[in-house]
Amino acid sequence: MSIKQANEEDIMRKAIILSSLLVASGAAFYAFAGNHQSAGHQGHQGHHNKHEQHSSNSAAHAEIPASVAAYQAINDQMHSAMSIEFTGDADVDFVRGMIPHHEGAVEMAKVVLEHGSDSEIRALAEAVIEAQVEEIEMMRRWLAERGLD
Repeated sequence: MSIKQANEEDIMRKAIILSSLLVASGAAFYAFAGNHQSAGHQGHQGHHNKHEQHSSNSAAHAEIPASVAAYQAINDQMHSAMSIEFTGDADVDFVRGMIPHHEGAVEMAKVVLEHGSDSEIRALAEAVIEAQVEEIEMMRRWLAERGLD
């Protein structure tokens, strides 16, 4: 095996691990959000509003780097979009929540490509974009096939 092939395999392994972590974090979020909302809390939107207040206070005290501003905007948008109305159908709820989660991952990877400098992380970001875009398309097709898009 050439060094290039070994590097490509290592990048793909890391992309698979990152994708798995994203899926696991999404599943944990939904488990938490469901229990949290049923306990009478505001759900993820309440967290989102607190984050905005914190971001506003922080921004007033110091100018933040462009990458931080981009990550904060992506994070806020992703979390807002993930605040779906749950249907009780675990498959549908998972897919509807994971689409914005994956879109957020793609946008975060684009920030790395714009502002990052580490070649290994840039390669990982490219692999994440490729994998997540494919999965977003699959999930959208899945919803459309069921008339749920």
